[in-house]
Amino acid sequence: MPVPRPKRKFIVLAAAACAAVLAIVLGVTGFGGGGSPGVTYLDGTTNAVVYHVGHRPLAPDFTGTTLTGTPLHFYSYRGKVVVLNFWGSWCTACREEAPTLSVLAEQERPKGVSFLGVDLEDTTANAMAFIKNHDIDYPSVGDPSDTITLSFSSVVPISSTPTTLVIDRTGHIAGAVFGQITYSELTAMIATVSSGGAA
Repeated sequence: MPVPRPKRKFIVLAAAACAAVLAIVLGVTGFGGGGSPGVTYLDGTTNAVVYHVGHRPLAPDFTGTTLTGTPLHFYSYRGKVVVLNFWGSWCTACREEAPTLSVLAEQERPKGVSFLGVDLEDTTANAMAFIKNHDIDYPSVGDPSDTITLSFSSVVPISSTPTTLVIDRTGHIAGAVFGQITYSELTAMIATVSSGGAA
């Protein structure tokens, strides 16, 4: 079992990035206010949101290497609905939500939905053990220096793990769960985005 970390630099760096761009995010997406025209809240919580078409920030492109050593270019996912999960093996909530993500990835794959992980501040050994223990069969890209995570923090308020984004077929961020996902929230979000809803 990984030793708990007293303070993770990701939280500090992401918070700094969010502070710089949060005003922009609020203005573009309407995130953070009840009844905002650009966003729909799921299950009555601001932790799970769907951004309406025209209010969706473009997901940053990135290249990386999967935990199994395969090069990955995020642009190759364009044209698909993508569930992008930011996680770490040291994260308790990530461990708790992993079985649900595993089930959903298998359930949604025949519908053309792709799942992808971004693993933060981990060792390859711990990350691979996490994947094996939770039967996760979709790829994860290592992000040991938080480069990928901070690029996404410039357009959505990512400040901790887990955070899960749903990206539409045009490459725009259409939904987000800030914190541990639930089956009902993510299923509803994927269905809305896949159908082209929240116009």
